[in-house]
Amino acid sequence: MTQALLMSSSRMGNLGYLEHAHDQIHRLLKQQQQTVLFIPYAAVAFSFDDFEDIVRPVFKSLGYQLKSIHHVSDPVAAVKQADAIAVGGGNTFALLKRLYDAQLVDVISQRVKQNELAYMGWSAGSNVATPSLRTTNDMPIVQPPSFKALSIAPFQINPHFIPGKPAGHNGESREERLNEFLTMNPTEELLALYEGSALFIEDEFGTILGEKSGLWFKAPNQRDEIAANQRFALNMIKGA
Repeated sequence: MTQALLMSSSRMGNLGYLEHAHDQIHRLLKQQQQTVLFIPYAAVAFSFDDFEDIVRPVFKSLGYQLKSIHHVSDPVAAVKQADAIAVGGGNTFALLKRLYDAQLVDVISQRVKQNELAYMGWSAGSNVATPSLRTTNDMPIVQPPSFKALSIAPFQINPHFIPGKPAGHNGESREERLNEFLTMNPTEELLALYEGSALFIEDEFGTILGEKSGLWFKAPNQRDEIAANQRFALNMIKGA
């Protein structure tokens, strides 16, 4: 059974780093003693060491050990030996490029789908778990070899979803940007997640975790809500 936790964000409101997600993390890792392999490749403006220093205390407080992949000489072997990985947020394009550079895209995807590896990501780490980067909020500061990503979720996700426009903002709203995606890709749909929410995947089923519903964008200007804690078939949302 595929096991994955795709979080919209590392923070919710004024809470600390991943503070809102403790129960979500336990739901994936089941409070079993284990070492989580951390992938910090989305970090750009700060070092991988700094990123590890932010994330490790959170996992330690929850009873899990954490080791960053940038310390190992053979990243592919590390992923093949891991029972669980956590992919942090940052810039999605930098993250995917580095995953390709390290030859990790296929091995992560295959091991998760074969139920050999539990996957956890937040923000950019959730974006790369979808079929492609086409609904990320990030600037393409680098060019990966392909937009093709891990396809752990069979459809696109938009994390950090914020409705409407701030006062004085004359650019496109998030809804307008997602409508553009749906216009150009009429056979696909997508799931938008508010900050603090997550998609929990168990094999062919998903559950929205957190306090808010997920937003199911079906077509331009057409969407439904998926209630929190309501189990649904993943193929309900059309993917690539």
